[in-house]
Amino acid sequence: MLVAADKFKGSLTAVQVAERVTAGLRHVVPGLEVETLPVADGGDGTVAAAVAAGFERREVRVTGPLGAPVTAAYALRDGTAVVEMAEASGLQLLPEGVFAPLTSTTYGSGELLRAALDAGARTIVFGVGGSATTDGGAGMLAALGARFLDKDGEPVGPGGGGLRDLATADLSGLDARFADVELVLASDVDNPLTGPKGAPAVYGPQKGASPEDVAELDAALAHFASVLAGSTGSRATELAESPGAGAAGGIGYGALVALGAGFRPGIEVMLDVLGFGPALSRATLVITGEGSLDEQTLHGKAPAGVAAAARAAGVEVVAVCGRLALQPEALGRAGIRRAYPLLELEPDPARCMAEAGPLLERQAANIARDFLS
Repeated sequence: MLVAADKFKGSLTAVQVAERVTAGLRHVVPGLEVETLPVADGGDGTVAAAVAAGFERREVRVTGPLGAPVTAAYALRDGTAVVEMAEASGLQLLPEGVFAPLTSTTYGSGELLRAALDAGARTIVFGVGGSATTDGGAGMLAALGARFLDKDGEPVGPGGGGLRDLATADLSGLDARFADVELVLASDVDNPLTGPKGAPAVYGPQKGASPEDVAELDAALAHFASVLAGSTGSRATELAESPGAGAAGGIGYGALVALGAGFRPGIEVMLDVLGFGPALSRATLVITGEGSLDEQTLHGKAPAGVAAAARAAGVEVVAVCGRLALQPEALGRAGIRRAYPLLELEPDPARCMAEAGPLLERQAANIARDFLS
């Protein structure tokens, strides 16, 4: 039995999900051998999943999205670091109700990457998602030695809004160690940098951007790419259209164009890093899940990745979730035999989230009765 589920956002971490599912299974089958492997798709919770899999947690003080210091963590094992941009530049770091769509910065994400280099990492999995920022990764690159100057030779202001004043991009001072490091951009989205499917249009509103802000940010990021193309060549323009460039407010673009990153779907990367393959080979049934099983799940989210890998290995998969918005046919196409939503037991959403732990144990017990008895 293998439990490989993501977090239930707002109620349970991936580690807590695994604990509750295990407890529910053993309530019906005492002594059941259960292997747990909390998973993540590159977004928030990625470092926690790595730590649960045996990586060492490292903490460092960095610059938060609003410019104030925050404590951020990354994970390290045997020369491989897992760095989660949300730890330094995530929405969860903003005070409740406070947004700064034009000025929030990824500077701390660059400091976090530098800390991983300082710790001796030779491979860095850079999980991007859950950002408070839309600066194209300019702040990150500035922390790593790049200079972004206005027409007077002064540094532009923080955030995507500052990029409208960009006149010169100087990447000559970037940390040279990236030339010898494998940097993997791990994301569950494949948006380009700008345009109707770009970072500002698709993700700006959830970061507090008004329609006017979205238009300003889109123009600023397009200008950023144009200035970079002027200093580094046409590849900067091409990469703005590539999958993952628009991830996490465009930080994917900064990593691709200036740090030599390679893009891979986040869940694929994380399953490799966490050792999912060996765990799967020992399993006869896999339980995966996340807070909401919906159309987004089918496009690169953790449960879909787990189910695809398990189906390829001939191992049956069931899922737990808070909310289920997929028909059985769609679940079947994804490789999921059956889903067990918590709302089935407690239809009130607020109460369901508040009591997610005990409800999850009850559904896990139902899985044990249906599949193990």
